[in-house]
Amino acid sequence: MTDAIHTAAQTSKAWPFEEARKIAKRFPGGKRDASGNLVPVLFETGYGPSGLPHIGTFQEVLRTTLVRRAYETLTGGHPTRLVAFSDDMDGLRKVPDNIENKAVLEANLGHPLSRIPDPFETHESFAHHNNAMLRAFLDQFGFDYEFVSAADRYNAGGFDDALKNVLRNWQAIMDIMLPTLREERRKTYSPVLPVSPTTGQVLQVPVEVVDADAGIVRFTDSNGDVIEHTVLGGWSKLQWKVDWAMRWVALGVDYEMCGKDLTDSVTQSGRIAQVLGGRRPEGLIYELFLDEKGEKISKSKGNGLTIEQWLEYGSEESLSFYLFRDPKSAKSLHVGIIPRAVDEYWQFREKLPTQPVEQQLGNPVWHLLRANGYQGGDGESLPVTYGLLLNLVGVLGAGASRDQVWSYLGNYVENADPAAHPALDGLVTRALAYNRDFIAPTLIRRKPEAGEALALAALDEELAATSDDATAEELQNIVYEIGKDPHYGFETLRDWFKCLYETLLGSAQGPRMGSFIALYGVANTRKLIAEALD
Repeated sequence: MTDAIHTAAQTSKAWPFEEARKIAKRFPGGKRDASGNLVPVLFETGYGPSGLPHIGTFQEVLRTTLVRRAYETLTGGHPTRLVAFSDDMDGLRKVPDNIENKAVLEANLGHPLSRIPDPFETHESFAHHNNAMLRAFLDQFGFDYEFVSAADRYNAGGFDDALKNVLRNWQAIMDIMLPTLREERRKTYSPVLPVSPTTGQVLQVPVEVVDADAGIVRFTDSNGDVIEHTVLGGWSKLQWKVDWAMRWVALGVDYEMCGKDLTDSVTQSGRIAQVLGGRRPEGLIYELFLDEKGEKISKSKGNGLTIEQWLEYGSEESLSFYLFRDPKSAKSLHVGIIPRAVDEYWQFREKLPTQPVEQQLGNPVWHLLRANGYQGGDGESLPVTYGLLLNLVGVLGAGASRDQVWSYLGNYVENADPAAHPALDGLVTRALAYNRDFIAPTLIRRKPEAGEALALAALDEELAATSDDATAEELQNIVYEIGKDPHYGFETLRDWFKCLYETLLGSAQGPRMGSFIALYGVANTRKLIAEALD
């Protein structure tokens, strides 16, 4: 890391650095142990393993990693850790919709997720299966993290001291929580959820502390018996907000972000953490995703966009780029945003090496590459934008092939070999899929009106006199001159381009026409014009 980068990081307005400065303010001179030695700042992300990892899981780990790397840059390399924590001691409240073998789960409602047989029959439990999916998911994207299981900690006694601390501070915790609950809920609320020794279910019942230091409580079991039992060694699970606070204190969490829907939870858990002798971690409260109608995304509605869908039509880098920007603003999440995200990512990536250091630190791509060890270097660019690729594939039709697209790219790209342009080749495959599923079914070419037909004929005449190796800029100038000619009756150049898009491409929007003609070829473009004038 250069001194210039370290200096610029102190004042950068990029949100990861603003978050990192919160941590630096928390630990002036770095986080240190009792002997004064630097110890890692602990970042955490949480995961509920009742379902499979999704795009929300990705965005939280990604954004937390970006803050982690920004902190390391800001401090000149102070140590950090990232824990991916699984709440797999939770009792199963309902059966997920996307599980085929539901009978196994239905028979185990209320049991800890880590003690329910795996309906997929591949792992020790339902939680173990989903935890494995989480780890494979995070590994797929190269995240640097440590996995921690709540069930492992509870069962092995790793949280026993923390549980005793909760029992000792029982009334103070109740004083925080009870005013936030409905009257009906207050009657049964308990910070500790005991596990029934008869059924194995996590119980939502009133609890009385008998001996805090021994971890003994009294409650009515599911069979109606009043019993005294330990809450240690995996015989209990804390209520959500208490559990979150306990985890912050027990693990020493310094930074954790969450969605806007958990704003109240952060407040209450922060107060409980203070009662337990700790402090609430620093963190960012981010806005939630919206669908294309502006409605909140819901798993039950199925109105969201999965990470698999994004990666079918766009690149991982474009998804990361989209998630980087404005985390405090609500984001639409639907397939229509993917092409622009792809092209904007590459625009920022191309700019990166030529920017002054201060601007580099404000460039989203600097942060995304830094998360994977980027230290600077040459910029990369795409010889063809994703938008232009989509226009080309749109003209070729739903049945277009990868080889066919690359044959046209030879008109525009030097050394048009997929092996020489792997990033572009990946986008060719995605453009074919995007066109097949979303563009081809909507394309309708209209007939040109009288003045438009004259302009198209004039363009055809100009192209007939143009060499096949004319540059995109030369072809663009030809298009411009015709559109500016008052003889054809276009009030603005925009009207002329709209005509070209609608009559030649079948779309209301389109590319820079000079670039498209250079890519598609002069002769092929003349065929499009002939079809429009037929």
